[in-house]
Amino acid sequence: MILGCGFTGIRVADRLRRRGFLVRCTDRSQLDFYSAGWRQVLRPLLAPLILHSVPLLSEGIDEEVVAQLEAERIVYLSSTSVYGPVRDVNEATPVVPGHARVRVERAIEARPWSSLILRPAAIYGPGRGIHVSMKAGKFKLLGDGSNYVSRIHVDDLAAIAEAALLSDLTGAYPVADCHSCPSRKIAEFCSQLLNVPMPPAAQCGQLPATRRANRRVDGSAICRALEIVLRYPSYHTGIPASLS
Repeated sequence: MILGCGFTGIRVADRLRRRGFLVRCTDRSQLDFYSAGWRQVLRPLLAPLILHSVPLLSEGIDEEVVAQLEAERIVYLSSTSVYGPVRDVNEATPVVPGHARVRVERAIEARPWSSLILRPAAIYGPGRGIHVSMKAGKFKLLGDGSNYVSRIHVDDLAAIAEAALLSDLTGAYPVADCHSCPSRKIAEFCSQLLNVPMPPAAQCGQLPATRRANRRVDGSAICRALEIVLRYPSYHTGIPASLS
């Protein structure tokens, strides 16, 4: 079952179906976690393998969703935001205690099933990412654009999630491609590629928290553990492929 079958989940479902799996998918149109009936909807949809990719809901509800699940193995798509303001991140970097995502991770790890936590960097691909927001004139740089940004192409994340579901690997790993870079560098690349002007600068308070990060993420450990070779190790190949 893909719980929260959105931008990434739908690609994982497609990959598993090509392997011959029966895949059930739920999305926000089927599961309104703020309504009274979501438990009854969820119960018939439990499965041996679950990919949990539901965005954060609210304190208490996220943990209750986990408590309702029954599976032999669960993979949870968390976020690199759990590392807080740390500049350089790898598989050994500690997380921020009390972070909302960390509470969900701990709830998952406390259950008797086999589990793996994946913490993706910014997910991009067709229809989503800086190449889309710059073309629409909606992207702004944080100050001079010297803050580092890490990304992962959605197809590579789907491949990692698929392999994670079918493995017995446990623990928690960051997920990113091989090319963290200052946000100005990728903006310059997109400016030339799309023939659009460079984006304006914005102050820190004018951007959402996801855009204020300054993080270089090393995601090589999970690729080694699952024997995954990234199809798009850099935005230099991933963004042009997303446009086509």
